[in-house]
Amino acid sequence: MGAVVGLGCGVGLLLIWAAFFLPRAEKAPDPGPGRIEALLARAGMASVSVNSFLILCAVIGVLVTVLMLAVSGTPPVALVFGVMATYLPVAVVTGRARKRQREFAEVWPEAVDNLASAVRAGLSLPEGLAALAERGPEPLRPAFEKFARDYQVTGRFNDALDRLKEVLADPVGDRVVEALRIAREVGGGELGRLLRNLSGYLREDMRTRSELEARQSWAVNGARMAVAAPWLVLLMLCSQPEVIQRYAAPGGALVLAIGAICCVVAYRLMMRIGRLPVERRILA
Repeated sequence: MGAVVGLGCGVGLLLIWAAFFLPRAEKAPDPGPGRIEALLARAGMASVSVNSFLILCAVIGVLVTVLMLAVSGTPPVALVFGVMATYLPVAVVTGRARKRQREFAEVWPEAVDNLASAVRAGLSLPEGLAALAERGPEPLRPAFEKFARDYQVTGRFNDALDRLKEVLADPVGDRVVEALRIAREVGGGELGRLLRNLSGYLREDMRTRSELEARQSWAVNGARMAVAAPWLVLLMLCSQPEVIQRYAAPGGALVLAIGAICCVVAYRLMMRIGRLPVERRILA
């Protein structure tokens, strides 16, 4: 009996010592979505897998390389255009993401106004959000339709808001959703005033950013034209075999490599000088 009591005390002391002195395994932080995955989500293409997108880029690059090799007969030239073609899907998706974000920024004030009207009409906040699937701005209707289904199935408002943020993948949408989460907790007479203030803030922010983007457009268009011009000339030279064959030599390949590096550096520098502050999804 004494041995059992002693064994129990020893095990208890060992457990106490382990709880205070043994290192604890820390849970690894969630790294979040990768850059390509986040880009696809911002473009409204979250259903496209990253692997499929990378395979598409590789296939386009290989096809353009083979095509240019058949046209020009110069491997360095074909390789340069193949690398450009590999990046083409990324550029297209990036442009689509920016367009989608711009469309959302333009219609969010209208959506908040509709929500405020629904709340004044006696609807609850979840009901008003679900009503945006039918009466809200066209670009936002699919996202709020999914919100309505999620809330109808689960009945959990906060979880439905989290999934709404994932579907929207929009910095302005993140701020709106978090404001609605706070409005849900505040409730009462503060809800209408909060929605009106939110709508006014979004309109002012959209107006300011639109003016800055209009002034920035000259830098963006100038950078794109300056980068595209020499490569368009090189593409036209492919119709002259005696000229384009000079790039097959080591010296010609070196000129292409230096030109490509200079174009990339100059384009990135021009875009950095003329870029606007990028809104980040800090609440995602």
